[in-house]
Amino acid sequence: MALATVTKADFGKTPDGRAVEVYTLTSGQVEARVITYGAKIISIRAPDRNGRVADVVLGYDTLTEWLADGKTHFGAVVGRYGNRIAKGIFTLDGHTYQIPVNNNGNALHGGTAGFDKKFWNARLVPDGVEMTLISPDGDMGFPGTLTAKVTYTLAKNSLTVRYQETSDKPTIVNLTNHTYFNLTGDEEGDVLGHLVTLHAQAFTPTDSTLIPTGEIRGVQGTPMDFRTTHTIGERIESDYEQTKLAHGYDHNWVLDGKDGTLRQIAFVSEPKSGRTLTVMTTEPGVQFYTGNSLDGTFVGRHGKRYTKHMGFCLETQHYPDSPNHPNFPSTVLRPGQIRSSTTVFQFGTAP
Repeated sequence: MALATVTKADFGKTPDGRAVEVYTLTSGQVEARVITYGAKIISIRAPDRNGRVADVVLGYDTLTEWLADGKTHFGAVVGRYGNRIAKGIFTLDGHTYQIPVNNNGNALHGGTAGFDKKFWNARLVPDGVEMTLISPDGDMGFPGTLTAKVTYTLAKNSLTVRYQETSDKPTIVNLTNHTYFNLTGDEEGDVLGHLVTLHAQAFTPTDSTLIPTGEIRGVQGTPMDFRTTHTIGERIESDYEQTKLAHGYDHNWVLDGKDGTLRQIAFVSEPKSGRTLTVMTTEPGVQFYTGNSLDGTFVGRHGKRYTKHMGFCLETQHYPDSPNHPNFPSTVLRPGQIRSSTTVFQFGTAP
């Protein structure tokens, strides 16, 4: 029995004539829309406690607007290495590789032309859509021809994202989704009043360019401690060095539970609307980002100008700059291996 209906439609063409498709997944409780450019989630519509349905992610209505935003990574699958690699350099099996730098002298989300700017091939699967990208050997400096598959499926109020990667040479890979959430619905305000719980005893502190130092630091007694519920805004402007460096939260949390096991790692609620978001993942880490660099440059749906803290991200992942930190979980993928992970975004309401 189908749990969701899935439809395909044209979403427009790029200036050079490339067609982009949009897939709409509908369960009767939630609607999610995904496009083949960047495998981006462009819309998730969910009800509030009174049944009012609204969009709970940042984004745009037209392909032209999506193409014009080369900065925020709204909704995209980012890779080949999501998050940062220090100076864009890593060594694997005695070979040193250079990724184009694009963020404070570091490589962010796969370099200057990462997976968010690629055209993915799509096919319908039960209750969803499977996106496939073949990244050739040497793409953005990464070794090996990487085949990446990202499958979005919808069941009731849960959107599941499954990642799978193979390579014909040793390489590194760290895929994640970069959706910005705002549970007020249709971006009625910033996210500072959202209540957050993160199941993490530790995080990876960074230097001034947001590259991990290699330390794994306990959250106890710091503004990074979300083991009990706090609003995003409660401590975001504290004098704590880490929140000052990032101008908010932009850090990797070391998740409780066993890597590879699907478990709940975050719960977010928005008191006014009653909307809630539960996140489950098999990944060892999550980047909690609070839209610190949104500066009003981009205007999204409903004419809303996206300013600082208008959205938050929970990017399930391996740790940033892992290839340069042997004490971090490995992101190496070798021929014959299959790297896979699962993340679930579950939407609900609270009284």
